[in-house]
Parts: sequence; C-alpha cells; structure tokens
Amino acid sequence: MTQGQRRRHDRSFKLLVVGRIEGGESVAALSSEYGIKAHLLYRWRNAVRAGGEVALRDPGRPRRAVAASIGQAAVGEIRDLGAAQRQIEALQRKIGEQQMALDFLGGALRRIEVSRRPNDGSGATTSTPRSRR
Repeated sequence: MTQGQRRRHDRSFKLLVVGRIEGGESVAALSSEYGIKAHLLYRWRNAVRAGGEVALRDPGRPRRAVAASIGQAAVGEIRDLGAAQRQIEALQRKIGEQQMALDFLGGALRRIEVSRRPNDGSGATTSTPRSRR
C-alpha cells in the first residue's frame, strides 16, 4: 500500500477484531497480524464499549437515516447519564441521612453506657434501693 492510501474496514471486520481483543488477545499481536496501528484498534474497542456495535461505522459517508439514528442514540445516552447522575445524588443523600442516624444512635448508646451502674463482677444479684410509692 502506498503512502496516502487508506484501507477501509467494514463493521464485521472491526467487530471480529474487537471480539478477539475482548477475548484476551494482545492488541500488539493483532496490530502486527493485520497491519493496523494499535491506536486504531483501541479506538474501535472503546467505541464498541461506549455505544455497542452501532458505534462502529461502515466505511464511507453514513446515510442520513443512519446518521440520525446514531445522533438519537447519543441523545438517549445523555438523558440516561442525567438520570444516572440524579440517582447518584439521591443515593448520596440517603447515605448522609443514614450516617446522621448512626451518629445519633452512637451518642445515645454512649450516654446509656455511662449512666449504667458499674458491674463489680461478683455474679450475685445486686439489691437496689426500694422505690417509694
């Protein structure tokens, strides 16, 4: 291949290579086997991880319908990201509430422990003063 010419790989080939990467094969070995730069293989792998098979484009300019569906998928991911961030914030609030409850209960337990009579360790029942009613 002369310099300046670019090879074009179809989606099925990219998925084959990404599958082998995910299967545990070395990126360097695949790079030398296919004559493709390693950074391109990493880009394909990351695209599949981020957006699935749809994220890998076929060679050439995408058709309008395909480009629109990819754009819609990206918008959906952004919405999902916003929902995930809201859920994270709600969970963090819940953790804070639980931590406050633990701190309160721990303080109450410490006060109860201090107010209890010390145990002399004899094992016998102790007499208590009679209450006056």
